[in-house]
Amino acid sequence: MKKASISRRNFLGKAATVGAAGIVVPSLLSGCDRYNKKRVKAISWLDQAPDGPVLKAGVIGCGGRGTGAAINFLNAGPKLQITALGDTFKDRIENCRAKILKEKGQEVLEEMCFIGFDAYQKVINSGVDIIINATPPFFRPEIIAAAVAARKHVFAEKPVCVDPVGARSIMATALKAKELGLTIVTGTQRRHQRDYVANYQNVQAGAIGDIVGGTVWWNGGKLWHRDNNPEWSEMEWMIRDWVNWCWLSGDHIVEQHVHNLDVLNWFTGSHPVKAVGMGSRQRRVTGDQFDSFSVDFVFEDGRHFHSMCRQINGCANNVSERLQGAAGSTNCQNSILDLAGTEIWKYEYPKDEKGIENKALMKAAMDQEHIDFINSVRNNLAFNELENTAISTLVAIMGRVSAYTGKEVTWDEMMNSDLRLGPKVFEFGPVDVPKEVPIAGLAYVPQENNKK
Repeated sequence: MKKASISRRNFLGKAATVGAAGIVVPSLLSGCDRYNKKRVKAISWLDQAPDGPVLKAGVIGCGGRGTGAAINFLNAGPKLQITALGDTFKDRIENCRAKILKEKGQEVLEEMCFIGFDAYQKVINSGVDIIINATPPFFRPEIIAAAVAARKHVFAEKPVCVDPVGARSIMATALKAKELGLTIVTGTQRRHQRDYVANYQNVQAGAIGDIVGGTVWWNGGKLWHRDNNPEWSEMEWMIRDWVNWCWLSGDHIVEQHVHNLDVLNWFTGSHPVKAVGMGSRQRRVTGDQFDSFSVDFVFEDGRHFHSMCRQINGCANNVSERLQGAAGSTNCQNSILDLAGTEIWKYEYPKDEKGIENKALMKAAMDQEHIDFINSVRNNLAFNELENTAISTLVAIMGRVSAYTGKEVTWDEMMNSDLRLGPKVFEFGPVDVPKEVPIAGLAYVPQENNKK
């Protein structure tokens, strides 16, 4: 295999996003041009997807994010319907049905609600045009592959996998979807967030010069956990408690911090090729995951970027990115500074009735990505975010494996690794997976299996 070859064929390359008209925004100026913010052309965003034939969507994974994604989809424009629901558990389907009915006035028929491990295929076969996939990340490679095989457009939440085997499956599915002209959006909201996209355009136009380093953070509090219920099997408990189990979520460096790592890849137009990381578990009460990670990511040209993420209550929080360039720095969202610390560009948010900028008045990125999605489908402007998100997810996995093992881990090792998380059999009973918390220096190093 050629070194990192699959990552060099990104469908969007260095593109910012597919905007309101479905047009990919390229790099604006060559590196030798002098930055002039007046030369950066703003994208004309759509506040609502265009009208058109009715589009029916099926939701696979009806928990909080799946239900939220269903509402975001229905917010995107006219003649959009949720007509099928699938989940492992009936109560999640009922909660999702109730919220869709209450908030959007649409009733999903009971006969179009499917329960069990095979529910995803029943939703795909139910006559829908679009699949919304918000299952725990472990299940996403198989479901997305099945949806693409059935020629469905897909909205899939990030991350798109939890292990290298899943990442390669997603990359193959991405190529298939491109061949079929399908649109796939992957829940990386920042690529559809208006301030981030405007910042990206200015950075591409040379506002901070060549990017030389930076740090990305997702330091926040605990998410949630589910205590075991004596009436549940181990499989049911794990799935209900999925954000705390590595085989289901990928650990929070993958499940959550992938957003920030995706911004790093997006702004640099590349991805790290090796990682040395560390992490710890201090206060998590269920599962086998870490509470924190700190990773030194290295790019092919030798540039170093720091990644930090944490899920512990009562600590300093920071969810952001900062990139340093030869001529300045940016927070990747709404501000660019020169080397003296003077702001040379800022994003102008919509103004309220008093003429004061109000960030809350900007179209929410979770709605915007569905507006762009539906616009693409209705105007035959297919775009595909799946490969880019697979690469960002595999970068996060590379960092996780390094922290778990205490070893330097390379991109090539991950691309060739046979590491596959999760059980081989899916039934409600005991789950045959390791449940111990990894210990750096003692943990199994999967890529060593591939060394001859």
